[in-house]
Amino acid sequence: MQKKVFQLLVDNTSGVLSRISGLFSRRGYNIESITAGTTSNPKYTRITIVATGDEAILEQIEKQVGKLIDVRQIWELKPDSSVFRELILIKIKVKDDQRQAIVSVSDIFRAKIIDVDIDSMIIELTGNQSKIDAFLDLLGGYEILEIARTGIAGLRRGTGELVTID
Repeated sequence: MQKKVFQLLVDNTSGVLSRISGLFSRRGYNIESITAGTTSNPKYTRITIVATGDEAILEQIEKQVGKLIDVRQIWELKPDSSVFRELILIKIKVKDDQRQAIVSVSDIFRAKIIDVDIDSMIIELTGNQSKIDAFLDLLGGYEILEIARTGIAGLRRGTGELVTID
């Protein structure tokens, strides 16, 4: 199984995300993560989809998604020429004697403690997937109460292949 990151520029219309995810569902394709947000031009939305499958399935995904009426452009974000980031919020159950160790690990990863309660902390971390996974591994000894991950957002490096629609 391979993983590819596709980026789409789509019309900012109601139901567009539903139509795209419906295509994946109907065809039995797997979405590992999906993020969406308006671009600098509010008429368009940028969607980043991480999909898994063999090479034939990933090619079909790109072709089928590209045929959807709201999709203006689709392209692959290749790891060597793109920047990827993900956000994670982690709520950890903590005792008083554990707080400093969690703060120290958070500092190493440049994570932010964004909420502290009597028996829990919420930590925010932004980075690539391997950084987030490594952080989670180090927190394995603590009781993780909740996790919220955004999925990957990404852009191509440089200005050579900017995607714009007039």
